[in-house]
Amino acid sequence: MKVEQIYTGCLAEAAYYIESEGEAAIIDPLREPEPYLERAAADGAQIKYVLETHFHADFVSGHLELARKTGATIVYGPTAKPEFDAHIAEDGEILRLGKVSIEVLHTPGHTLESTTYLLRDENGKPYAIFTGDTLFLGDVGRPDLAIKPGELTKEDLAGMLYDSLRNKIMPLPDDVIVYPGHGAGSACGKKMSQETWGFLGQQKRTNYALRPDLTREEFIREVLTGLVEPPQYFPKDAQLNKQGYAPLDEVRTRGVKPLSVRAFKAAWEGEKALVIDTRHQDEFVKGFLPGSIFIGLDDNFAPWVG
Repeated sequence: MKVEQIYTGCLAEAAYYIESEGEAAIIDPLREPEPYLERAAADGAQIKYVLETHFHADFVSGHLELARKTGATIVYGPTAKPEFDAHIAEDGEILRLGKVSIEVLHTPGHTLESTTYLLRDENGKPYAIFTGDTLFLGDVGRPDLAIKPGELTKEDLAGMLYDSLRNKIMPLPDDVIVYPGHGAGSACGKKMSQETWGFLGQQKRTNYALRPDLTREEFIREVLTGLVEPPQYFPKDAQLNKQGYAPLDEVRTRGVKPLSVRAFKAAWEGEKALVIDTRHQDEFVKGFLPGSIFIGLDDNFAPWVG
């Protein structure tokens, strides 16, 4: 069995590669499929599953790209209603991968369909949980992104999250590894640690949300306090992940259109284009187009532009 975290710092996002006996699963992949295809090819493995912990709001996922290129089955947890072919797993369902197994644990709270995947080793022993945005190191996922006015409040979701943590995650052994969906810097939480993986026992001792004496009401109040407004693109990303999107190669082809100086000037002066200046800040301050927006090609580019 192999487990590898594939971490993207600019989004503070963690995807995962699991392999056993030539079969592989990818959890929460980013849009570009190449890193996961190359990783599986290095092992001579066939990608059998693409597991999604929820409909992500902070990035467009690569589930459709990987499924198209490999024939892998896309898997979501209970209550998910994607607008494309996918296997909607039941709570407690077991997925076989080589000599290991992955158990589906429905853990609503961050979103209604949020799911944790429990990896058991060759002997059936709980080895790791892939928690998505349900449990981070030092924090939990914010419960205010999937509200439905008049139907579902952030307080409702926070209460579900409290129940999910205590009924599905906290009963697991302390030596189970926690592999979260994000690390510090993500807008999906507020108190995340710098570490990108750890042991569940440590989280039970140090994570404010897992305190054994924390009441449901206290949890709801604490988890909702101090949340900043989410980025405006979050709802759009979540919708794309649910309904599907154009293949990345097609998007790249449409997007690569060199402009002549005349065409650029016409678009800029006619206010038909948003101009983003990606140069280094030292170059930007020497001179720039009026109305252009400076966002350099560093770790801020992906969350602000990508």
